[in-house]
Amino acid sequence: MTDVGAPARSSKRRDGKGLSPVARLRLFVKQVLDELRKVVRPTRSELVNYTAVVIVFVSAVMAFTASIDYGFTKLVLWVFGG
Repeated sequence: MTDVGAPARSSKRRDGKGLSPVARLRLFVKQVLDELRKVVRPTRSELVNYTAVVIVFVSAVMAFTASIDYGFTKLVLWVFGG
């Protein structure tokens, strides 16, 4: 029967408690490399597509902000007699 309150053997290594600083650093680097292996890199066409979408979206937001700023500027100058 398993003791629920007792920590699992692998948890000591997994969280790095009880390990020397060098062993913890080595464990950290190993975990980082394991996570980097899981990363799915976009293809060239996906990257170009994503970049175009971002540029179009940012341009649209800039145009919207500029038009609102221009409108408020004209309104303030009209109200205060500029």
